[in-house]
Amino acid sequence: MPSSPSRRRSATLSPKIRKRIEAVKAEREKLARLFNARFPDYVALSRPQPVSIEQTQALLADDEALLVFDFDATSHAWIVTRNAADWAELGVSAHDLAAQVRALRALLTDPRQRFDPALAYKIYQEVSRPFAERIAAKKRLSIVTNEALTSLPPQLLITRDPSGKPLKEMDWLIRTHAVTILPSVASLKVLRGGSPASAARKPLIAFADPVFSKTAARAEARSLSPRSITSFYRGTAIDLAAMGAYLPQLPSTRKEVRQVATELGAADEGIRLGAAATETAVKNDRLDQYRIVYFATHGLVAGDLEPFAKSKAEPALVLSIPDRPSDFDDGLLTASEIAQLKLDADWAVLSACNTAAEGKPGAEALSGLARAFFYAGARSLIVSHWEVEDEATANLMVGTFRALSRNPRLSHAEALRQSMLAMIDAAKSDREANPQVWAPFVVVGEPAKPR
Repeated sequence: MPSSPSRRRSATLSPKIRKRIEAVKAEREKLARLFNARFPDYVALSRPQPVSIEQTQALLADDEALLVFDFDATSHAWIVTRNAADWAELGVSAHDLAAQVRALRALLTDPRQRFDPALAYKIYQEVSRPFAERIAAKKRLSIVTNEALTSLPPQLLITRDPSGKPLKEMDWLIRTHAVTILPSVASLKVLRGGSPASAARKPLIAFADPVFSKTAARAEARSLSPRSITSFYRGTAIDLAAMGAYLPQLPSTRKEVRQVATELGAADEGIRLGAAATETAVKNDRLDQYRIVYFATHGLVAGDLEPFAKSKAEPALVLSIPDRPSDFDDGLLTASEIAQLKLDADWAVLSACNTAAEGKPGAEALSGLARAFFYAGARSLIVSHWEVEDEATANLMVGTFRALSRNPRLSHAEALRQSMLAMIDAAKSDREANPQVWAPFVVVGEPAKPR
């Protein structure tokens, strides 16, 4: 039976289609090679490739242990030091860990709640048990993790039975270890391959208390249940008015950045407050002239991957929302826009930026922002997991930068550790020693220590 017209057309078109597919494939491979050659750091951060144990060990300090966690139905952990490596299966599933982390975070983000030391001790036991002795032998921990543990600052975990002790005397992990979070093992190659310190002359530029909604610009601050950026999308466009009405103002961040600036001897000209804290200002300022780039604002995170993919949303920092949003300035400084900034910063500070997504600890959030800042030229990120009273935040930040200025050889995580310990040691009550006050910040990324 002769072929139908449609079959004859298909037979004719098939070689053309195959040829076109091959041409597109070749073009993609050409672009990939070009990207790899011209932007190796971006590729390493955005699409991390496997790094051998030997390569990883060469990047670690003598007093450092790298811990890598993979939480799933069956969970595993790896430990790598300068001269050893090992792995083990953990006895906690991602589901069970998420429930424990949610319970502990609920206590940490509600000032009316009492902290649960027993739960912090239980989580530490479950994630560290196979390597407890080897962890104890090191002073620095660099941690790569997934799932719920990404939304819990490790320094508030408790390493020994807390029964009968006041909070001030707990065996917090921060008592014995400086802790750094890493987006991936491969990020070590980028972060420790460049200059360990900024050459910028100016100490600080800060963006604080942006105006999210002019009708509620001076509204009293209220607690915020973290939401994914995708929840504000209507079809393929973000509802900026709804987002602005939802986000509470952050008036206390004005005092925070001024106090930090005073301690650092920074000029007022580097402080952008209220309506001046805009995306336009960020993009037009010479940020590479500043050693510290400080954002005291909300962060919106990606949330669940499916709606994230559909809306093409990115994690973003929220700045003042303009009356007439444009592609250049819609009030959202996205990860891709951050990656295009030019920084030479020892620190990028994300204060008041809650990195746990709506009802889903561990959603892709922090790593996207971190990769963008690292590619732009930041050596470390310091991020808060929940909002803290302004005096406590200022004390933490000032103490961190003061410690590093006194001893530039300190790792960034050690500088934050010293600041936290000073707050714990000065506490006069369980309320002041509560990790709600001193533990919200984590260091993400760590350059090589100055020699």
